[in-house]
Amino acid sequence: MRGPLGAVIGRYPSTDGSAQMGGIISHNRKCRDLVFLLIFIAFWVGMIVNSSFGFNQGNPLRLTYGLDYKGNVCGDKHANPGLRELELKYWLNPNQVYQSHLKDSQFKLADARSICLLDCPTPSEDSLNWVCDYPEGEIRLSMDDWIDRNYDYFEFLTPEMRNSSVNLQGPCYPVIFPSINVYWSCQFLARPSNVSLTHWKQMGGVNIDADLIIDKSIHKSTNSRSFVLKRYVSDIGKSWPVLIVCGGILPLFLAVIWLLMVRHFVAAMPWVTVVLFNVLIVAVTMFYYLKAGWIGNDAITPIIGEHDPYVHIFGRELNHMRAAAVLMTFIMAVSVLTSIAIIRRIIMATSVLKVAAKVIGEVQALIIFPIIPYAILAIFYMLWLSAALHLFSSGRVVQNNCNSNCCTYDLASRRVNCDRCCGYSLRYTPHIDIAIFFHLFGCYWATQFFVACSSTVIAGSVASYYWARSETSPEIPFLPVFASMKQLARYNLGSMALGSLTVSFMESIRFLLESIRRKLKVASTTPNSWIGRAAHNTSRFCLRCIEWIIKSVNRNAYIMIAITGKSFCKASAIATELIINNILRIGKVNVIGDVILFLGKLCVSLASALFAFLMLDTHKYRSAHNKISSPLFPVLVCWGLGYVVATLFFGVVEMSIDTIILSYCQDSEEHQGTAQYAPPLLMETLNDQNEMQRLTQGPPSS
Repeated sequence: MRGPLGAVIGRYPSTDGSAQMGGIISHNRKCRDLVFLLIFIAFWVGMIVNSSFGFNQGNPLRLTYGLDYKGNVCGDKHANPGLRELELKYWLNPNQVYQSHLKDSQFKLADARSICLLDCPTPSEDSLNWVCDYPEGEIRLSMDDWIDRNYDYFEFLTPEMRNSSVNLQGPCYPVIFPSINVYWSCQFLARPSNVSLTHWKQMGGVNIDADLIIDKSIHKSTNSRSFVLKRYVSDIGKSWPVLIVCGGILPLFLAVIWLLMVRHFVAAMPWVTVVLFNVLIVAVTMFYYLKAGWIGNDAITPIIGEHDPYVHIFGRELNHMRAAAVLMTFIMAVSVLTSIAIIRRIIMATSVLKVAAKVIGEVQALIIFPIIPYAILAIFYMLWLSAALHLFSSGRVVQNNCNSNCCTYDLASRRVNCDRCCGYSLRYTPHIDIAIFFHLFGCYWATQFFVACSSTVIAGSVASYYWARSETSPEIPFLPVFASMKQLARYNLGSMALGSLTVSFMESIRFLLESIRRKLKVASTTPNSWIGRAAHNTSRFCLRCIEWIIKSVNRNAYIMIAITGKSFCKASAIATELIINNILRIGKVNVIGDVILFLGKLCVSLASALFAFLMLDTHKYRSAHNKISSPLFPVLVCWGLGYVVATLFFGVVEMSIDTIILSYCQDSEEHQGTAQYAPPLLMETLNDQNEMQRLTQGPPSS
């Protein structure tokens, strides 16, 4: 049997039997779970090494822009030649583009000769335009002059160079097809200019294939899964101002406002939260519909800049946006119906929030305390995101091995060169997927760790408030929040590392199993029988339940760690036993309070997502080099950041309620059903709302 906690968390007797003052939640503590703290520190060292590798090997420009035939990243001012502002990849030889899409061809688009331009060339209406290679050798033009001449120096070519150009071997190539900027690649349109073709044939040019295939080759490359993933990651980097405003500043402001309203307008807050939640989720869903093209004419498009309105090109991003819109529709329907179902329970939620409001009124430092973990997480996220962008783009640019005919005129050697004329590709570092998973896991673990630390500090502060109210107020530690922070840093960081690792580990297992399930689904190996499908869905449901239970146990374990100073496992056992013994006392009250708080977190995160949609809908992110491929990922990141910030601040109310209820139940258990340490304000609130009877009545005796 577990002994009473009064000697630990209240006033404990001294050796002479007299009551010892000042012993609030601080007696007989020592460092706990040190092994896991060392593991956490070692993991951070690994994170630093992993990030250093990314900064050394990565270049975020690779996520957006392509490589030219020299292996340079378009738009890189440090390239040779300098490619500053030359961000568009253009394939010079249309026949190579055509051959790369033929079914039995060994020629790949990556080996087709490509350069970086400022804009996509268009055929002339009355003559033949040319796009020539970077000027070097005998072509004594600067890069600026080359750009000013629209990349055309055909008139300066020697007869040998002209003959080579007519055979589509460079250094100049005809502009036969119009092209448009599709994700910083000039995609050909299968609409060859008759005027340009006539001039080309008059010059004795080789036959140019003008089949519809030519516009599919580039589209297939830019629309591949790997390129789409790169663009999504790049979108996050480009929209960093949106992340700061909508993922950091806005949720901070909204969360503080919500706490202040709980403090002063507690009776109205459950109703305001439910109504606001429904309005926001409908608004966000409508934005998904707008960007999916189901409402209005504002669907996302892969085309950058002005273009022919009759040209329509669709990418995977639009399909993903439509899938997200369908998912949001389902979530919206379930959420609205759920909120209607809990209307009758909102009065009970008001009583629960009153408990937290009174605690916040007594320990007012709790309102501003979450700013400390918020600032730490903000710095961490900025460094982590920068490292993630470099990790995703890490690798070496190497020349491809190709057996195809890619002979081109080399201006430096003044001859047609067939050696080493293959294109370049980014070869990712071996096991880069493990490094990225390690980086993602580190982010989740660090987030859970700081949330756990914040929860424990709040629990310690509220416990000081509870277990000292039967005595004089000086027995509460001066500035209890800072006293609880000192206690955490001195004794309990190892327990925080273990608790956060447990949640992160379960989430990682669920993520891996979900990845395996998707791969099996793609391979059509998912069970077809109803028994197999039932087992499959049941396993997913059970894993979700286990994850929820662990998170719930962790939260109560943090409370008992703050109160008793025990190790994580012992505190979890104490918390679990206390909850089981008093499930009828605290179950209904706790669940309703948690639902309202969860809706409040969603309100903050949905507002962050809504404002992210509005910011990303401005001209800055819809055109030019800042254009994002889709608002999907930046909005999801803002949604997630908003939820994390809301969790930090709403944790004040959440942990206050849980700590007060657990302390009250323990107090009643130790004193034969009559709480001795409950503050008068708490007793008055519980009596006013008839919560005293609900909390103190155990199961009926036989």
